[in-house]
Amino acid sequence: MKKTDKKNEKLIVEALTAVCDIALSQVPGFQWLTHRVNYSRFPDSLTVTCVFATKDDLNQVLLAKQDDFLRSLIREKLSAVAIPMKDTSRQVRFDSEEACELEHGGNWQQRLR
Repeated sequence: MKKTDKKNEKLIVEALTAVCDIALSQVPGFQWLTHRVNYSRFPDSLTVTCVFATKDDLNQVLLAKQDDFLRSLIREKLSAVAIPMKDTSRQVRFDSEEACELEHGGNWQQRLR
């Protein structure tokens, strides 16, 4: 990883930690988030996955349009550290612990590929 990649990774982690803190207090069922990025195609390759406890929790968030709130919050926090996210509808994903357990035996590395 190049020096600039390390710097960008640190900025992404800081921004997403802020998103996580806000989401934990404001979005019911939200558990955690993670990101993946291929720095040879950065920033277009950046994806963020927001994880909820159950499929029902996730469905409730989608019905309440809180997915839009999370996408906006992610874009805002990344933009504040000069990390552009052009297409949040493609780059921000939603999932649940329950679905991962059922479909991938709880193996998040496999699921996120």
